[in-house]
Amino acid sequence: MKLELNIVKYRVLCLCISALLIIPCLGAMIYSSVVSPTHTPVKVSIDYTGGTILQYGVKEDVNVDQLGTLRAALAKNGVENPEIQIINVNNNENSAIKSLISIRTKFIENGSGDDAKITAAVKSQFKDANVDQISSVGPTLGKELFANSLIAVTLALLGIICYLSFRFQFDYALAAILGLVHDVIFVLGTFSILGLVAGVEVDALFVTAVLTVIGFSVHDTIVVFDRVRENLRYYAKKMSFGEIINFSVNQTLARSINTSVTTLITLLALYFFGGVTTRNFVLAMILGIAIGTYSSIFFCTVLVDIWNEKKYASLGAKK
Repeated sequence: MKLELNIVKYRVLCLCISALLIIPCLGAMIYSSVVSPTHTPVKVSIDYTGGTILQYGVKEDVNVDQLGTLRAALAKNGVENPEIQIINVNNNENSAIKSLISIRTKFIENGSGDDAKITAAVKSQFKDANVDQISSVGPTLGKELFANSLIAVTLALLGIICYLSFRFQFDYALAAILGLVHDVIFVLGTFSILGLVAGVEVDALFVTAVLTVIGFSVHDTIVVFDRVRENLRYYAKKMSFGEIINFSVNQTLARSINTSVTTLITLLALYFFGGVTTRNFVLAMILGIAIGTYSSIFFCTVLVDIWNEKKYASLGAKK
């Protein structure tokens, strides 16, 4: 039995669902911008703020209660205001490492000995702890990376806006652009909430995920809009605009779902069985593809339908 969606009939419900998704995300981003030391809508990693992250592999499952003792040991060794995070490791049975302890602190100069103090504090509580990774980014480089990331996203958005404005008429282009904003806010807002609740940080790889999400969202929306324009040529005198919207969405529905599901299966495999370092990148991709599929079908097309309904109503009033 073929699934037939009536988007126009339930367009108010579609807009309400979008509002329920976006409003909490906007609230979290505003709150994070106010309370965060960096005043950013998401919690950013040392890629953007500068600093040093030291990761230690531990052969036992570390719980949150043990972090208080570790924090006290770090303070005793002169480490001020460290950010400590426990990372669960999904390794095979042959691996001895059960947990990773990530400690983020101010930028550590080479030869200062501060890294040795941190290692000593960790080993005082976890005897079998070994240094797994040390990453450092200077404050100047962090600011430069942040500026370059903003430039990259801005240029991508401007390029897409110019293309959509040239490719489609104003109402289609505006709906596609609002769909882009809709998807980006959802992804950023979700990570903002995760940053506030679970301390999840975004890095330079996250920008790559956002740019990919933007491209996917526009691609899916353009496919639907192309079908709407094509059907208008043949059925404009036989069907109302709302009926053409429904007809076009149902024609492209199977293609959109199949593309998204096959991509999501791969990403879910990467998320659950891939490395810890790429997990946030993959999560951003999963969220972006899911919301991009939703917005191209249930958000952008609804906006075009509402716009055209008001346009034709105003033309009828003038007559």
